[in-house]
Parts: sequence; structure tokens; C-alpha cells
Amino acid sequence: MPKVICYTDGGCRGNPGIGAWAYLLIDPTTGNALESASGETETTNNRMEMTAAIEALRSLKHKPTEICIHTDSKYLIDCCTQWMAGWKAKGWKKKGGALKNVDLLKQLDQLLQEHQVTWQWVKGHDGNPGNERVDELLNQSMDLIEQDQSPIIQNRCQWPLR
Repeated sequence: MPKVICYTDGGCRGNPGIGAWAYLLIDPTTGNALESASGETETTNNRMEMTAAIEALRSLKHKPTEICIHTDSKYLIDCCTQWMAGWKAKGWKKKGGALKNVDLLKQLDQLLQEHQVTWQWVKGHDGNPGNERVDELLNQSMDLIEQDQSPIIQNRCQWPLR
């Protein structure tokens, strides 16, 4: 069993548009959890999906940490498990043109080297409690942006939420 269970999500209202990311880290032995979210006024869905994973990995206190990241983003999983090594070998370029989000890909690459990460795809909006929670958090963050308030959300809690 992984030492940490993680759920991440990113989304936008418009693409590009107002966007937010969220993660939920769970210690499966204690149920202690940390949830966090924030957002930006002008971004893309893929940037927010990647940022959610980056922020989750950055928040880990111990290196290396064994972590299983659950995400509904096949793009994020494919970037990290199939495409990144080739892009990196080619100087962060892809065949046929410029590579988008290189800044985030480089951050992910560094963090993936610091931790033992496995990936688990989950179907979005399908009742998975962790995925539903991070979706709820990122929507709260986007609501705060639309109300000209700080989009930062961070809570310690017990999982499952009661």
C-alpha cells in the first residue's frame, strides 16, 4: 500500500479562462488528510491539472515518499509516464513543433525524481469520493476568484470527511 494516497484535479471556466487546481493527500494508516486548492484568472485546464500534481508533490515533507496519485486527467498521466522522457531527451521539444507548458513539465520531472510516484486514472464526476472532493475544492477556488477574493484553500481533516 502506498504511504500516501493523493487525489488531484484541475479545471477551468473557459479554456483559457479562470482556472483552479486542488489536491487531497491522505495518510491511509491514520486517515489524516490535507486538502489544498488555489487558482488563477487566466490559464488552461492542462496547466491546472499539472499544477495540482506539482503542488501535491511539493507539499510532501519526506523525500522520497511513496505516493499514488489518482487523477481524472489522462493527459497528466501520459505526460508523466509516456511522453516526458522523450521530450526531455529532445531538449524539451516535440516532433513537429513547440512543446506547451514546458515550465510545468520541468517542475514535474524534478519532483518525480524525488518521490516514488504511481498513477491511477479515475473517471471524473463518477462518484469517487476523493475525486469529487478535489473537484468541489477547485470549484470553490474559482468561485472565490470570481468574487475577487483570495482563491487559497487549505484544510487539515480526517478522511473520509464526516
